[in-house]
Amino acid sequence: MLQELTIKNFAIISSLHLGFTDGMTALTGETGAGKSIIIDAVSLLAGARSSIEYIRQGSEKCLVEGLFDLPRQREFQVLMEELGIEVDEAGLIVQRDLNISGKSISRVNGRIVTLANLRRIGQFLVDIQGQNDHQELMHPESHLRLLDSFGDAPFQAIKRDYQAAYQSYQTLANQVKKFKQNEQSFVQRIDMLTFQQEEIGNADLTLGEEEKLMEEREKLTNYQKIVDSLSYSYQAMTNEETSALDTIGSASQELQTIASLDKDYETISDNVHSAYYLLQDAISEIGRQLDLLELDEERLDLVNERLELIHQLKRKYGESVATILRYYDQISQELLDSDFSGDKLEKLESELRVKEEKLQSLAKHLRQARKEMAKKLESAIQHELKDLYMENARFEVAFKESKYTHDGFDEVEFYITTNPGEPLKPLVKVASGGEISRVMLALKTIFSKTQGLTSIVFDEVDTGVSGRVAQAIADKIYQIGKNSQALCITHLPQVAAKADHQLFIRKEIANGRTLTKVEELTENERTEEIARMLAGTEITDLTVEHAKELLQLAKK
Repeated sequence: MLQELTIKNFAIISSLHLGFTDGMTALTGETGAGKSIIIDAVSLLAGARSSIEYIRQGSEKCLVEGLFDLPRQREFQVLMEELGIEVDEAGLIVQRDLNISGKSISRVNGRIVTLANLRRIGQFLVDIQGQNDHQELMHPESHLRLLDSFGDAPFQAIKRDYQAAYQSYQTLANQVKKFKQNEQSFVQRIDMLTFQQEEIGNADLTLGEEEKLMEEREKLTNYQKIVDSLSYSYQAMTNEETSALDTIGSASQELQTIASLDKDYETISDNVHSAYYLLQDAISEIGRQLDLLELDEERLDLVNERLELIHQLKRKYGESVATILRYYDQISQELLDSDFSGDKLEKLESELRVKEEKLQSLAKHLRQARKEMAKKLESAIQHELKDLYMENARFEVAFKESKYTHDGFDEVEFYITTNPGEPLKPLVKVASGGEISRVMLALKTIFSKTQGLTSIVFDEVDTGVSGRVAQAIADKIYQIGKNSQALCITHLPQVAAKADHQLFIRKEIANGRTLTKVEELTENERTEEIARMLAGTEITDLTVEHAKELLQLAKK
């Protein structure tokens, strides 16, 4: 239930604070006074789209805030947990702020929420029925949704099972479709990856190989220089006439004769002695290297070819051997996972047939549940229509099989006949405006009993009716008010008289600006307002008596 409503700088409303109670509340006043503006404000709290046109002229922003009783549905509690919104028994505060820049901010209990999530919350708070909603009945594509909204928890579970299966089926169907569409390009990619895998695999690369080959090539390329350098060094240290080794050996022997005389001499002697043996080792190593040296021009060619292969692979697949090997592992895994073959497609199509059979079974189950529900709805609507002076009306839900959709494979259309002996025909073709209003009201009466709606707003739903039908509509809205809070904008005195409370909306001009004012009427004020609704501008004693009679009858 909507407990309180605060509006600031919204259209022609400067500042307004309203309190609401349970039962039926009528909102009355002259056309253009701002009754529908209040409903527009409430619809914003339910997640309707905003517009800067709502902002009062000269203001930078507008605000709408509502305090609602906490809905008791388990689904609402789950939604609050999902959105991380804290709730308590005090109620739920919903706020919309709209800036002149077009920026809109929605808050629930102080937490900012998206407009989509506000709509999800709003469906538990308020249901607004206006003249445009009557048009919903004039579009057969809306009838399936209206029928399903009559469903109880077991029906909704059946529908969710179907929708889950439909989603799974659609996902696989799209996969098969994409598989077929991309078959040629997929095969081309597999061919390319296979070639790349073979090319890299045949190269048999190893980490560090390139560095070793470059070092070997450097040696092979500089073979003569290495031979000359080693030979010269060997000759310089071993020549019989000018042997550097013999000379250093003689120096070492001479230094040993004075080593015992001084510590410094001993150190010099030791160093020269060590150098002598180091040179001996060096001469041996040079001789060994000379023996090993052999110019192998074929090996040089092989090394160059190998390095050129690595260079080509680096140009194609990466900046280093390590990068190439990582790419090799990647494409090998992709080839392993791809498994593109006729067998793969056959498996997918076989799985799709299984899912389609399951979907068909669930769709039939959903249709059967809908038909059983439709019979109950037909009976309930005919009962309600009798109370609305359509006692000869027959209402039927017609089914037609269509393609699979998110809601099943049913197409539903409401049929009606209002005259005895006349065949059932589509509602959209035979019902008048007043009859459409009564059918919608019948639906809303039924839903208010079965769905636990918190607040239902009727925006001039009584348009196009009068007399005893208007009285019947008033009775129905009053009955809805027993199960849910009912707020009703009306121009009919019969409806206003039936309400538990009556709010009067009027315009006044202050400082050259138009303002909307709202006040709850006392018993005497209600009599005067209903008399005005009956007579127009000129109110007579008889009109006042008639108004009093309407209120007295309503109390009874």
